[in-house]
Amino acid sequence: HLSSMRTPTEMIVGLVLCPCGLLLTFTGTLTPKWRQVSLVPSQPIDLILEQGIWDMCRERQSSHDRLCGQADELGYFEQVPVRVAQGMMPTSLVVALLGLVVATLGVRCWQEKPQHRLTGVAGLVLLLSGLLSLVPASWYTHELWTLPAPTGSTLVVGYSLVLSYLGSCLEILGGLALTLSFHQCCKE
Repeated sequence: HLSSMRTPTEMIVGLVLCPCGLLLTFTGTLTPKWRQVSLVPSQPIDLILEQGIWDMCRERQSSHDRLCGQADELGYFEQVPVRVAQGMMPTSLVVALLGLVVATLGVRCWQEKPQHRLTGVAGLVLLLSGLLSLVPASWYTHELWTLPAPTGSTLVVGYSLVLSYLGSCLEILGGLALTLSFHQCCKE
């Protein structure tokens, strides 16, 4: 019968959303644009400082001269939200990779029927990975305006933080979709 060969919708949804979430979280973790600092007093008007969880860059918008590895004179990297993000974001990526491996084994392409229990467990692991990246992204956002910055400068959310948020949400949604596989275990 063909009906038993079809991959359940929740598994397809989970296996589409989770890798997308992982990719976004990975990009958000590595890129140095969690926060942008502009209009820094006594600096050129077109200077933008970009702060991530690993690096700081300065860019002149007129010339697009970009220099990373800037000195952290204000103790930005010592701040708890930044430290927590440095620990939790990579942990989230590792957990997501593990979850995807388990999900792939559970969903099967080489077996007659999907392994619902295994796929459900993978969903829980991926849900956890989404939470592991959502917590530091949310905390950083909450503390964005209190983290050290040059006095009188303008602060805005950077795209890396937005990507981390979106990635976390996709992993959570994908993980939830995969946990729906537990429903099948109950039926059997």
